[in-house]
Amino acid sequence: MARKEFAHYEAVSAVVPGEGGYSAAIAVKALGASGAPRFHKVLAEQKFKTAHDADLAAEQQLEQLDDVDQDGELSWKTI
Repeated sequence: MARKEFAHYEAVSAVVPGEGGYSAAIAVKALGASGAPRFHKVLAEQKFKTAHDADLAAEQQLEQLDDVDQDGELSWKTI
């Protein structure tokens, strides 16, 4: 699991189990807030056989995350 902190949010790599395998995700939570994080599936078209593989893919996607906006939505780096 990898973690990245922004001005008002923190984001961590995550895994979502599902039918046919695991999905890579990024969980977002406001800094200092209680409660459950909001999960954003990334690489939605891909299913991974193991949770470890899904987390590695999520970590790679987290590296490309540029920011989290005021609504908790992900903002990606542009190349």
